[in-house]
Amino acid sequence: MDLIIRNAQLRNRSTPVDIGVGDRRIVSISDHLDEAGDITIDAGGMLVTESFANPHLHLCKVYTLDRMDELALADYHGGQMGKAMNAIELAARVKADYDEEWILPNARKAVALAALHGNTHIRAFADVDTKAGLEGVKALLRLRDEFAGTVDLQVVAFAQDGLIREPGASVLMRRAMELGADVVGGIPWIEFTEADEQAHVDEVFDLAVEFDKPVSMLVDDAGDPGLRTLEMMAVKAIETGWQGRALAHHARAMALYPKPYLQKVAALLREAAMGVVTDPHTGPLHARVRELLDEGVLVCLGQDDVSDAYYPLGRNNMLEVAFLAVHLLWMTTAAGMERVYSMVTTDAAASMGLTDFRLEVGAPAHLVVLGEPDVREALRSHAAPLHVVSHGRLVDRKAMQSIVDADGQGG
Repeated sequence: MDLIIRNAQLRNRSTPVDIGVGDRRIVSISDHLDEAGDITIDAGGMLVTESFANPHLHLCKVYTLDRMDELALADYHGGQMGKAMNAIELAARVKADYDEEWILPNARKAVALAALHGNTHIRAFADVDTKAGLEGVKALLRLRDEFAGTVDLQVVAFAQDGLIREPGASVLMRRAMELGADVVGGIPWIEFTEADEQAHVDEVFDLAVEFDKPVSMLVDDAGDPGLRTLEMMAVKAIETGWQGRALAHHARAMALYPKPYLQKVAALLREAAMGVVTDPHTGPLHARVRELLDEGVLVCLGQDDVSDAYYPLGRNNMLEVAFLAVHLLWMTTAAGMERVYSMVTTDAAASMGLTDFRLEVGAPAHLVVLGEPDVREALRSHAAPLHVVSHGRLVDRKAMQSIVDADGQGG
């Protein structure tokens, strides 16, 4: 075997096991493996789980907060998010000098941090508009190749400033997909009219069908209970036959929905097999996670931002995100914490279309060896794993740390 992890504590077993990895897959889970491995790790009874996945990161913007003031941050986090659209317009100023050459090292640092923290899969958004052009997309496509086999990037061509209200964005979105972007991304709620919102949703799905790609959309990300683009998106996914290939992000207006409408939306989400990514640590409103879970909707957590106009902190550590979510969602029982842990591992992966992401024989070997014996202690410390396995191979921690240390940021 290529790798054996001995004395591993699993979430669903009471006694430690040995895990054998070969040909990049998990080939054995047993009380004891007699075989030798090219590399052997003694987990010492500590927790071993699937690695972490982040379905929502604006990777082209990481570490850009120092390039601008905090006006967008104040508007996005203020009150009941009534100025969220204004925050987006303020944040767009950073794109006046967008350039692949400075985006690349910033994003490279964030991806290296992800590797160190056991975050092996990221859905990475790149702004596509007349200000950003294709600079972010080109940088993230380069990183996708550079980190292949260590951190898998799903590059999202993201119409951050709209499609109808941003003439020229539609042409750039098509060019981004032709360059090789993996996901079509939209943000319909920032259009000015309901008709324009629907046109935005339709255009994104038309592009997804043409290129046979999944869809990710930021929907209803403001304190307005009248926003309805989550519903529009779910209906369009059903009409298009894109069930299981569309993912909604934020849906913060849901916090203000009346109960009957929330249940209607939940039913549509189930019909569309559409998950919701929530990032409760990056804004004062967030999706109603526990009610969605009760309704059988797939919900997961994302990092969202790392030191940009919308959020000043972050280090691509999904255990840290889960730690914050446990408090913000009051999911503090043992069962609640287990569910939150799934929301940054298996559920997050499922939302990204990774259907075989699990610690089972035959599945790809994406694993973390933690320094704690159980989920509660892992959340308490939210420390980096002792070892990270991606595609059946140990991640070179020294190499990743050298990238992070290159200019002293990000640690």
